[in-house]
Amino acid sequence: MNHFQKQKILPAAGSIKDFEKLMKTDYEYVILLNSHIAQLQSLIQLANRHQKKVLLHADLVQGLRSDEYGSEFLCQVIKPAGIISTRTPVVSMAKKRSLIAIQRIFLLDTHALNTSYRLLRSFQPDYIEVLPGVIPHIIQEVFETINIPILAGGLIRTKDEAKEALKAGAVAITTSTRHLWK
Repeated sequence: MNHFQKQKILPAAGSIKDFEKLMKTDYEYVILLNSHIAQLQSLIQLANRHQKKVLLHADLVQGLRSDEYGSEFLCQVIKPAGIISTRTPVVSMAKKRSLIAIQRIFLLDTHALNTSYRLLRSFQPDYIEVLPGVIPHIIQEVFETINIPILAGGLIRTKDEAKEALKAGAVAITTSTRHLWK
């Protein structure tokens, strides 16, 4: 199931100011990157008032440990639409609690790629966020190998780079680059 069929760009707010700007856009899904635990409930409420679904990057919540207990708190109390994390137990808890579960992987070298394949075969998140997202042939390889929908993020700076990632098989682009939000 592709939650993002109508949305090829998933704008990622790196600040509260950017998050507030996204409330005035037509995007249904938005990503909240940097946040503080004390701000989360009011930010999710703001998003709900604007009919936005928040994908929360759990690893970047200040004041919250990014483990299964932190994830359980996010799922039960904060209730975003989904959780993004590099940590499998965090993503696993999100999936268990019926939130959109997004496993973020960094493709630094062949070893990291092979380690990611082993991890993803043992656990099936709803989506994989592949970073950097500017390597179209690797996006295609990851999708063909694992067959889990891919979000491409990281270092995508131009519309052409975004188009190439989508053409390679990514279902959407995650980006904090504001000019790509348009």
